[in-house]
Amino acid sequence: MAAAATISDLRRPLILSNTHLTHTFADDNSPSQHILTINDHPGYNNNIINNNNQDLSRFAGAFARTEGNPYEVIGSDGFEAPVSTTVDPFRNLTPKIEGVYEWVKMVVCVPIALVRVVLFGLCIVVGYVATKLALCGWKDSSNAMPRWRCRVMYVTRLCGRAILFSFGYHWIKRKGKPAPREIAPMLVSNHVSYIDPIFFFYEACPTIVTSESHDSMPFVGVIIRAMQVIYVNRFSYQSRKQAVHEIKRKASTNTYPRVLLFPEGTTTNGRQLISFQLGAFIPGLPIQPVVIRYPHVHFDQSWGHISLPALMFRMFMQFHNFMEVEYLPVISPSQNHKESPARFAERTGRAMALALNVAQTYHSFADYALLSKAVEAGQERFSPFMVEMAQVQKLYQLSSSEAVAFLGRFLAMNPDSSGFVQYQDFIRVLRLKHSRLSEQIFGFIDADKDGSITFKEFLVGSIHVLKLPLFPRACEAAFNESDEDKDHYISLLEFGGSTSAVIPDLTTSEIQALFELFDVDGDGRISKDDFITCLRRNPLLIAHFNHLFMHKDLDAERGLDEMV
Repeated sequence: MAAAATISDLRRPLILSNTHLTHTFADDNSPSQHILTINDHPGYNNNIINNNNQDLSRFAGAFARTEGNPYEVIGSDGFEAPVSTTVDPFRNLTPKIEGVYEWVKMVVCVPIALVRVVLFGLCIVVGYVATKLALCGWKDSSNAMPRWRCRVMYVTRLCGRAILFSFGYHWIKRKGKPAPREIAPMLVSNHVSYIDPIFFFYEACPTIVTSESHDSMPFVGVIIRAMQVIYVNRFSYQSRKQAVHEIKRKASTNTYPRVLLFPEGTTTNGRQLISFQLGAFIPGLPIQPVVIRYPHVHFDQSWGHISLPALMFRMFMQFHNFMEVEYLPVISPSQNHKESPARFAERTGRAMALALNVAQTYHSFADYALLSKAVEAGQERFSPFMVEMAQVQKLYQLSSSEAVAFLGRFLAMNPDSSGFVQYQDFIRVLRLKHSRLSEQIFGFIDADKDGSITFKEFLVGSIHVLKLPLFPRACEAAFNESDEDKDHYISLLEFGGSTSAVIPDLTTSEIQALFELFDVDGDGRISKDDFITCLRRNPLLIAHFNHLFMHKDLDAERGLDEMV
């Protein structure tokens, strides 16, 4: 009986007048048996209606055959969300001052900290002046810095060591030795703190790869410019491509200092090694891995969930901060066969993880971007919103910005303290109402069938649908079928007819809310760009239009387009 009622509902989206096309909506302020009919297409003939009803009949029959998976019609056979981990590689373990010992130490270290702050400030000023002198009149940045200018930079490098001293790194334990530049023109290191680049600047003054935004930082921007830095915008493909070219050019030229990269792309807490970016490994040059440790008992020196001023303050207030640096054996690309950058990075990462005695995870810089988004939203726990993006990106070719956008929509669903979203909040954000189709969409995303969804399920399920080969054709077919008068726009009336076909008893305000979601530019009508943009942002909503293209052979149309 329930199935029959559902099929009956699907067959009655439209009310026909004698001569005009009409759509039926339930009025918000009327009992459910009252009907509000809207007629703004005089002259439309009933062939369109008969065709729509025939399509809906076919849709109802097919819907029963694909029960439980509303995306089977566009080629989905379901998805599996990769197993999540509760590990948070960015978490600082001591973000707050706790314990009697720490508070007593704070009081005792106040006069010491004042001296350290003065030393720090003096070193910054002297180093800045020396660097400006070294850069004065030098405009040929496309070539290596002349040697006399490099000698002036020794003053800044000594200031760098004094800065480390002011932060409590009175001595630094070293293990192993740096290989000659001719043997290993590139260094790669794990990245735990802002202390790391200061140490390497003092130790080797290498050319580093850094974000373009660092150039505008006071004092620091001038110093890294003197290091003949390679700038990169990690969100721009062209910028990344140019950076790889510069890495190879400078690493292959002995007149430049060796090139240093932090392939993790961001700082971690040092207890895990996250996935490597491939920029250091694409040139195919020998690399010397370096691992950095910060042993501690009371104060975690990692730059994780803690602000830079707070971290600096805590460093100034310690008796001594420990740091260990280990140079590992040089790793070269395999000579027996052409080794891929990914394989080269994997071997290097394995060697570094073994030396650090830590596990490798699939987290990446993109997970840190997700963490930052969760912080902005006021979430107290961050691990539920990190999905080990390196694994997801490998499976679905997903960009960081796309993942952050999906997280924004997920956070709007008010996840609980454990990061779970319930059905009602899910359909509210997607501007749906309770229906069999809405339940099926939610059930599709709920991969583990526990009655709630995690961000990883929402992200992977949405991207799974978005990346289906038939998804673009389905979007076009849905738009073309919804555009009944073929004026290249979908009106509110036309949109109501399309959506009420699968979710009966929609109110006018509910249709208006969903219409506004699709009307991306807010001009009161939905263009094809609006329609496709909305579905790319909310790919799960394509299920609303299954009845419009279920009778079409989307795969055949895709093949025809490819031949053309």
